Amino acid sequence: MIQFAHLTKQFGKFTAVDDLSFDVSPQAALALWGPNGAGKTTAIKCLLGLLKYSGHILVDTLDAKKQGKMVRRMLGYVPQELAFYADMSALDTALFYARLKSTSPQRAAEVLDQVGLAEHGDKPVGALSGGMKQRLALGLALLADPPILVLDEPTSNLDAAARDHFLHLLSDVKRAGKTVVFTSHRLEEIEALADNVLVMDQGRMLMTCAPGELPRRLGLRTQVKLRLPDGQLDSALTVLQAGGFTVSRNGVGVLVDVLASEKARPINALHDADIEVMDFEVQ
Repeated sequence: MIQFAHLTKQFGKFTAVDDLSFDVSPQAALALWGPNGAGKTTAIKCLLGLLKYSGHILVDTLDAKKQGKMVRRMLGYVPQELAFYADMSALDTALFYARLKSTSPQRAAEVLDQVGLAEHGDKPVGALSGGMKQRLALGLALLADPPILVLDEPTSNLDAAARDHFLHLLSDVKRAGKTVVFTSHRLEEIEALADNVLVMDQGRMLMTCAPGELPRRLGLRTQVKLRLPDGQLDSALTVLQAGGFTVSRNGVGVLVDVLASEKARPINALHDADIEVMDFEVQ
C-alpha cells in the first residue's frame, strides 16, 4: 500500500530525515516512534506533499511527487495542532470540508455521528472540549472515506478519558479496513493500535518491531507509585528490594522503578507477600 524508498529531507545543512526506507501493508497500522526531532512529522509531511524531498514515496503504485493530487485523495489526515473557525458550528465545519473534498453534504452528518458528535453539531467549534475537537478532526479526515488515515501525535493534547475515547474510535476505524500511519511517543497508544513500530532517531530508522517488544528492545522504564496501609511500608520495602526492584519511600507509599512492560510486577510481588496495595499511579 505505502512504500518509502530512501526518503531524505534536508533543511539547509540539517538532515531531518536520512535515507528512510520502509513499507506499510494494506489495512495495517504502523506507528512511527521516537523523541522530538526524530524526523517522524517530517516524514509524514513528505507523504502529504507538504515538503519537497529526495527519494521516493509510492502509494498504491502512485508516485507521491508526480501524482501528488491523486495520492492525497487516498489520504485522510489528522494533524497534531488543530485549526478551526471557532465561531462555525461543528456541522457547518463538516459541510465546509465536504465541499472542499467534493463529497456529498450527507457525509457531514454521517461522520459526526461516526465520531460521536451528532448531538453537538449545532455547537460552535470553540465551545467543544479538546477531545471533541480531536474527534471532529478525525471525522473530517474520514469525509471522503479514504483508504489511508495519517495522524500526527493524535492524542498528545488530550486528557486520559478523551485519549481512551479517541483510541477506541481509531480502533474501530482500523477494524473497518483502513491503513493507518501515525506518530506517537505514548506506549499505551502504540500497544492499543499499532501492528508494527518503526523506531526513529535523528532522522534515521533504528529498527522495527512488534508493539509488545518495544519496551524491552529500548529498555523503556517507568515509575509506579504504590499507596500502602499504615505500618506496612517497611515490609513492602523489604519484599520489593528482595525481589530485585529499585524502590524508595514516597510519602504514604513507595516508588518503584520498572520496565514499562512490567508495571504490574511490584503489585503482584506485594500481593504474594499478603501486603495490600490501596492505590497506584504510573508516573
